[in-house]
Amino acid sequence: MTRTAGTHPLVREWLNDFVAETLRPGILDQIVDRLDDEVVARLPELADRDIRRDLAASTHAHALVMLGGLTQDRADYPVPQQAHDFARTLARRGLELRLLLRVYHLGQEAVMDYMTEVLDRRGLPPDIERSVLMRLFERSIRWVGTSVEELTETYIEERERGLRAALNQRTELVRALLAGADADIDQASARLGYRLAGRHLACVVWTDDAMPGPVTLPDNGFRAEVGDGETLGLLDRVVARLAAALGSRSVLTVPSGASALWAWIAVESDAARAPATVEAPVRIAVGAPAAGIAGFRASHREAVSARRVAERARGEIGRVLHYPEVEVAYLAGTDEAAMRALIARELGPLAAPDANSARLRETLHAYLRCRRSPDAAAKRLGVHKNTVRYRMQRIEELLGHPIEHRGLWLEIALECAAIYGVR
Repeated sequence: MTRTAGTHPLVREWLNDFVAETLRPGILDQIVDRLDDEVVARLPELADRDIRRDLAASTHAHALVMLGGLTQDRADYPVPQQAHDFARTLARRGLELRLLLRVYHLGQEAVMDYMTEVLDRRGLPPDIERSVLMRLFERSIRWVGTSVEELTETYIEERERGLRAALNQRTELVRALLAGADADIDQASARLGYRLAGRHLACVVWTDDAMPGPVTLPDNGFRAEVGDGETLGLLDRVVARLAAALGSRSVLTVPSGASALWAWIAVESDAARAPATVEAPVRIAVGAPAAGIAGFRASHREAVSARRVAERARGEIGRVLHYPEVEVAYLAGTDEAAMRALIARELGPLAAPDANSARLRETLHAYLRCRRSPDAAAKRLGVHKNTVRYRMQRIEELLGHPIEHRGLWLEIALECAAIYGVR
């Protein structure tokens, strides 16, 4: 608690008379109306009936506190409950914090203007008038400072509470839909702020296990700024840019962990495709586009499956993984022992972990993907076509049979080996 210096007797006497007069029935209400009118004229967002009523209650309570302290040397001003209620109202209505701060700065101006008019009408001696104004100004500075500090905390707490509640409700609805719950599609869309009747491209977005320290990446394409405690914000920005690249303005996101996000992007066609790359530390798994609530579930299920492939993969398979491209590896990899037996059986000596075997596997994989064209495979690998032909001869020698005899099985085994590695 602090105390001001002693007050001149004439100043104290005038303040006592002013406070007594202001507290007469009806007078304070008129002053409150005037002050609020001036604030609302500058901040029309407060003209709403309920907001204006809460503002009046706050102003009236503040006025009683201020008037009670004007004639005392005590300079602390407790913030009344009505002021906290007003701050919570602004937070619940989604109005910005800056509006709350402006209310107090404009309120201070309005109070000083009113007091200046009162002193002019009273015709006090210049030295007494100056002392009264200085005392009022000093007290109003303390009042604004105390109020802004406390009410900023109140506003932020209420805003965060509201955001958490809304997020929890949205998350619960999304999880219910994914679990197969029946829902009215229009009502669910309204609650989510996302149209479920359309076509969806689902994504799972997450970060590497080892997050870097604060680092700034160029803000182009799908690069973003990474900082401590900003992981979900980073992922939200990546999804927003992904949606923009797909020409979509409708996105639904739900945090699935401290560094992971589920997302759905409204797309126009089944040909919609995410960009091929994204900058570290972000990774994206993408399902195939699908329509309606059933498509909402199916595309998400595929994105989750693609993420499982990414997390089990050995070596670098890219930061953006599309489920259709890894579907075979996902299905084959659901039974680890059976998959390993498939790789060993079909690839035989090619399943060895040395560099030469890896080179032969890569050549065979390219050859099969290029519809058994040595020229196309050579172009994909960046080697001469005769090199491909020589390697293919060597591969058939090692396998002990022509490739055509087991082409499909070889391709499945190669897909699994490329993603999950060999032993």
